[in-house]
Amino acid sequence: MIQIIAITKDNKTVTDITTEQLKEMDYKWFWMDFNQPKEEEIKVLDEALHFHPLAIEDCIHSLQRPKIDYYDGYTFYVTHAITREDLSRNEINFFIGHNYIVSFHHQDTKEVNAVWNRVLSLNTPEKWDEYRCFYEILDKIVDNYFPIVYELEDALNEIEENDEDKPMNELLDRLFDIRHQLLALRHTINPVRDLLYRMLNSHHLSLVMDRREYFVDIYDHLLKLSEMVSSNREIANDIRDNYISLNSHQQNQVIQVLTVITSIFAPLTFIAGIYGMNFQHMPELMWDYGYFIVLGVMGVIATLMFVWFKRKGWF
Repeated sequence: MIQIIAITKDNKTVTDITTEQLKEMDYKWFWMDFNQPKEEEIKVLDEALHFHPLAIEDCIHSLQRPKIDYYDGYTFYVTHAITREDLSRNEINFFIGHNYIVSFHHQDTKEVNAVWNRVLSLNTPEKWDEYRCFYEILDKIVDNYFPIVYELEDALNEIEENDEDKPMNELLDRLFDIRHQLLALRHTINPVRDLLYRMLNSHHLSLVMDRREYFVDIYDHLLKLSEMVSSNREIANDIRDNYISLNSHQQNQVIQVLTVITSIFAPLTFIAGIYGMNFQHMPELMWDYGYFIVLGVMGVIATLMFVWFKRKGWF
């Protein structure tokens, strides 16, 4: 679907127009949005708008890394939004030239829809232009990263506190899922951060420089997000290491107790083995109280070894 908003030179908002009608209009600037376009609609990028084939190819074949490319008369941007439910990336491409912005995305995107509806409801469209639309969409994309990071941060706190006393294996499974999600976020946020850095340090984007403080604000948010993701990954690694260390400690404790018990029974087994031999001439076998004496000796040995291990702190 192709949607068009045009702002005329007398600051009126016009919608429901076709690409052919747009060529005949005397507009101040326009925004053309390709929302889940069909194959014949994609041809408009080439046949009507005459964009470079490489840029069109980047639109068709997602996912591209967030980037900025300079062409004759316009600039091409690739950005990524994140779907909150499954953390999947949604690529949004922009062509921005003199007096126009063209957005292209294969999935319906709430960030674009929100800004689109806002432009439709403007009372003072003269304060907006193509880079104002671009800034608003980028700002919403970045703002929507924060709730995702906060949710993962809260999940890490729940794992660390473990108020419900969940089993360690269950916690580790959840922890590894969070680490995987944080990695996916880092692979999305850091390239968008680099894109903003290139924009702010480019000498080709005079309209970006006119709004430098706004784009710097987005860049600062991305820096904060990048630091939060890195910090949470470190926390996740620390929790993982702590749980693994605790698990190893508990296993060592169990092995130590079992080893002590085995050590106590070793001499008792030795004595029992001697008197279990089937020799005919064993003098102790004829003693009247031999059985009780052996049991007493075995009891004394077991008690002494238990007390000794207890004093050593091994039991």
